Amino acid sequence: MKHIITILTLATLFVACSHKDDFDATGTFESTEVTLSTEAAGRILSLPVQEGDPICSGNQIGAIDSTQLYLSKLQLLKNIKSISASRPNVAKQIATTIEQIAKQKTEKKRVENLLRSNAATQKQLDDINSNIRVLESQLAAQKSSLQNSTESINAQMSALDIQIAQIEDKLSKCRIISPLNGIVCAKYAQAGELATVGKPILKIANLSQMYLRAYVSSEQLANLKIGQQVNVEAQFGRSNNRKYKGRIVWIASQSEFTPKNIQTKDSRADMVYAIKIAVSNDGYIKIGTYAQVLF
Repeated sequence: MKHIITILTLATLFVACSHKDDFDATGTFESTEVTLSTEAAGRILSLPVQEGDPICSGNQIGAIDSTQLYLSKLQLLKNIKSISASRPNVAKQIATTIEQIAKQKTEKKRVENLLRSNAATQKQLDDINSNIRVLESQLAAQKSSLQNSTESINAQMSALDIQIAQIEDKLSKCRIISPLNGIVCAKYAQAGELATVGKPILKIANLSQMYLRAYVSSEQLANLKIGQQVNVEAQFGRSNNRKYKGRIVWIASQSEFTPKNIQTKDSRADMVYAIKIAVSNDGYIKIGTYAQVLF
């Protein structure tokens, strides 16, 4: 009996010693999560995604009613067309005056020829020159008036173009777009419900790249650096653990008290430093999965 007790005691010590240094740090996995909110108010027309569905960045995953905005845009387009139709045709409106000036100049040449042969008087020539000056003044005034009218119309149309751009921006916000590649973790709204600006409708998590938040002592910290490769073992049960390669992407600048659910290599360490280790997910790692790290 004494031999059996001795053997069991030695076996227990051997197992304890063999598992004592199996890890350098422990932690749990987390991911980049985004709470997606609406940027427009209105009734949700469609939101077909469900919890667990994969979505891609830039894809439309829902829509908010935009009927009134679209009708406002159509009205502005009609206003632009109406204002554009009132733009004066400068060439046509000054054509008559230009033609009159041309006739007077032709008449002036004829009178000058007659004056050289004493067949016309100086007064006739002076009258023609006066008419030309009057017509040229009228032409300048017409051009100025028409130019001001055109600029005013162009300014009105530019203002309407800006209003249309504002409406198009609001219309784009009626489309619910995924900001990242990931999985729908939670769905807070359904099609048919009223959405308000800033109201959360989905929570999306990028599960392809997971981050293990682990904790190390100050002694371990001295040997760690950003970009360092480490070995990670995700805990799914004694026979289902999976090993991964990880990379340290963040190290806390300040220490904190050791979380209650975290084991450290040095059980006497009251203050630890948090680190983040990036791990490519093969689909098995879940948020909150426990893991051990070996540096």
